[in-house]
Amino acid sequence: MSDDQELRRVLAAQLAAGGHPRTPPWRAAVEAVPRHEFLRGGFFDRIDTGGPTAWTPVMPDAPLWLKRCYEDESLVTQIAGTIAPRDIRGEIMRSPTSSSTMPSLVVRMLEDLQVEDGHRVMEIGTGTGYSTALMCHRLGDDLVTTVEVDAEVSGRAGAALGACGYAPHRIVGDGLGGHKDNAPYDRVIATCGLVTLPTAWIEQTRPGGIILATLGGWMYSSELARLSVHKDGSASGRFLGGQISFMLARPQQPPPLGVLPDLDHGEERETVLGADLIQDWDARFFAQLAAPRAQRISLDRDGRTEHVLIDVEVGSWAALTETSGRWTVRQGGPDRTWDDIEQTVTAWRDAGSPSISEVQFRVTADAHTYWVDEHPALRWEHPRT
Repeated sequence: MSDDQELRRVLAAQLAAGGHPRTPPWRAAVEAVPRHEFLRGGFFDRIDTGGPTAWTPVMPDAPLWLKRCYEDESLVTQIAGTIAPRDIRGEIMRSPTSSSTMPSLVVRMLEDLQVEDGHRVMEIGTGTGYSTALMCHRLGDDLVTTVEVDAEVSGRAGAALGACGYAPHRIVGDGLGGHKDNAPYDRVIATCGLVTLPTAWIEQTRPGGIILATLGGWMYSSELARLSVHKDGSASGRFLGGQISFMLARPQQPPPLGVLPDLDHGEERETVLGADLIQDWDARFFAQLAAPRAQRISLDRDGRTEHVLIDVEVGSWAALTETSGRWTVRQGGPDRTWDDIEQTVTAWRDAGSPSISEVQFRVTADAHTYWVDEHPALRWEHPRT
């Protein structure tokens, strides 16, 4: 048995001990697919310097490269939209834009997708191609369509897939539009984060089919959602839990903040709830339901930290400061962003702080609607823009 075969076997056993894979076909796929072949271009290691996050490349000639490929961790493979590990010597301080997702999450999502023999699957976000290969092993090449917006990323994935003997339908394009030529699909799975679920995915999934995607907002609290598609062209479901997040789909990234509003002017009041509440993942998720297009930043001004929420598209903002344990908010623009958040989070707490997995939702061509059963105050409708 070669080194990588043993590493695959050990990885499969470790993942199974952690709860996924639960089923023999997916365990067999993990044991069969060589993850390192999808990381031949290297990956980036994170360096915490106390300041901005830095990244340094790890190439296949590094002593522990092969072993690292089979650890249960996500490995960044692209920085700033174009930069691969081979392009860097030393360190880079830019944001990751593509990665190889940790194997336990990959397998969990594939099992949550509830794939059966003969199902036709569309994957949004090819990435390195590792999850694509697992699906090809499980279903066969012809039943797998994978869509990647970045031609270079798709090309590297295609080379790795070919080296492993897999030949799915590999499409370069905007995954938010799906790929109608191979529709209808029985299953759709997305490895990018979303603010709005594309109607194209619903239209390209047969009634009774399943879509698995991560939904959230621009405060970056998100959860894995499983939706069933209905004959009327809608889809509904609920969140599965686990605090799952992915890089947002590039067309759904938040807009640039631009010039900040004058934060010294606006309606000011004391607030019972402070900005510290959105440090909690669940509370931030519910706050996000009240203000899905708000972005948050922190500013150091006049010797104090100001926590700012800005909805660029609407032009509304809220700035919160703490003095001697008391919070004050100033708000401006057409909406009162913090009033909406405060009302929602208060209602959520009054309802006993239900978990995100208790949230149900329905997606139509016109809106996303979210609710928690038996709590009329916990209902939100977000029209498509």
